[in-house]
Amino acid sequence: MSTLEIDVGDLHARAVEFSATELVVTLADGRRIATPLDWYPRLKRASAAQRANYEIMPMGIHWPDIDEDLSVAGMLKGQRAKGD
Repeated sequence: MSTLEIDVGDLHARAVEFSATELVVTLADGRRIATPLDWYPRLKRASAAQRANYEIMPMGIHWPDIDEDLSVAGMLKGQRAKGD
């Protein structure tokens, strides 16, 4: 079994968008990561205004209105939100 190794130092989010079914994060180098919105129940239940209020952090994205944090590395590994 192989593991996915990620150089986190190269993974910086630049922008965040939502479609009806996906969270799409654009990285600083232009790559786009699209993950199912179903993976993130807090984001799925959030209003458009709450989703639009995000902070790009060194390792990922934070939504203060709903207290949600996602790492770019976790998104690439296919990790769903824990808890909810």
